[in-house]
Amino acid sequence: MARSHVERLELDELTCWRVRYEACELLISQQGAQILSYQEDQQPPLIWLSDQAAYRRGHGVRGGVPICWPWFGNLQRNPQAVQAMHRHPDTAPAHGLVRSLDWQLLGIDSLDDGIQLDFVFNSATQPLADWPHAAELHLRVRLDGRLHIELNSRNLGDTPLAISQALHSYFAVSDIRQVAVDGLHGCRYLETLEDWQQRQHDGALQFAGETDRIYQGTPAQLSILDRAWQRRIHLHSSGSNSAVLWNPWTDKAQRLSQFAADAWQGMLCIEHANVMDDIRVLHAGEQHRLDLSLWTEPFGH
Repeated sequence: MARSHVERLELDELTCWRVRYEACELLISQQGAQILSYQEDQQPPLIWLSDQAAYRRGHGVRGGVPICWPWFGNLQRNPQAVQAMHRHPDTAPAHGLVRSLDWQLLGIDSLDDGIQLDFVFNSATQPLADWPHAAELHLRVRLDGRLHIELNSRNLGDTPLAISQALHSYFAVSDIRQVAVDGLHGCRYLETLEDWQQRQHDGALQFAGETDRIYQGTPAQLSILDRAWQRRIHLHSSGSNSAVLWNPWTDKAQRLSQFAADAWQGMLCIEHANVMDDIRVLHAGEQHRLDLSLWTEPFGH
């Protein structure tokens, strides 16, 4: 059996687990069931964590893979069906309600070919403010030489439940100005920085300024090409037909919390999601699974 190791630790106010499997290392927090960092085989990190990250109860941590649920972004920008789930959509916080709450750790299990962590959040037993619905979230994280993330949403109520959601993944890159994202050719996207205009993307995506786009009809496979680090990060998803790409660039970086003025150079968010036309409506007892698998290979393969 391959070597694995699990260590529980306290980072300021947060309970976390450091998980090693062979040459891979993962750090995950009980608050929000948030992956904080991930690294393969002494390479540069694959998942980015801010050098100024603050580990405080009730506050999100900058970086990693926050879980945005039961809505993504500004609730008032969501379709009406998602807004209607909340009592006061005009005052609802950005990115939902579960990323700053403790989830229950169900178990950490060694497998023949990896290690697996399971977390659950149940809004029937841990009610969410101004969101009076019963649902269960189950997050499964598996390391087997790759990183696999599965987020399962189940409607425990007897009426339909409309949700948007995202795995808000921060990826580490050598220099955002020198990387490209492959796989978006032909996709429609909303250019949120220019009055939410709908456009179509051509070719690989490269970066020369602030980026905040919602891509629709995205394929299962995307990749980040990083020539300086001579690697390609592969992202394979299912249960998602939309993705948000974000980098704050120079000006917005100055206004972000837990974010150094030059941190924009070394990160890129690609957030596999169910947003806009891709929201999910779960009928009584119905469930939906959003999967994401991540791995790297040398550039040129």
